[in-house]
Amino acid sequence: MPMQPAKPITWTVAILVALALAGCTSDRVFPDPFAPTRAAPATPPAPAAPAITMAGRWLLASPDGRLCGMNFSAAPGATEGRIAPEGGCPGNFFTSRQWALDQGALVIYDHKEQTLARLAGSTPPGRFEGTAVSGIAVNLSR
Repeated sequence: MPMQPAKPITWTVAILVALALAGCTSDRVFPDPFAPTRAAPATPPAPAAPAITMAGRWLLASPDGRLCGMNFSAAPGATEGRIAPEGGCPGNFFTSRQWALDQGALVIYDHKEQTLARLAGSTPPGRFEGTAVSGIAVNLSR
């Protein structure tokens, strides 16, 4: 008996069976639009900035060589507190009475709750630098 050519449908079935046996799945060839989407792996949170303890004695200095001791008081982990300046402070810093940490910066306020300076923290912790509202450069360190 002579062989007849295979029908096109037979070849299609043969190819699909071969793909199934080879381990192919339909979602690799034709993704299922109703399949749940896979969430991307969560990125780990950025490490928290080390908490700085402001309580204690700090030294405020200006480029002209003037400096004074400033006693910061606060509860452990506090982000604001009181200041008791010692004599000889540059500019109006003898009026310093309050402090607050705001987005990594130290803000020093006077007795009228007006900002005297906004100082940026530096690395290593324990030092702040900036310019007072009066225009003088100052730094605060332990």
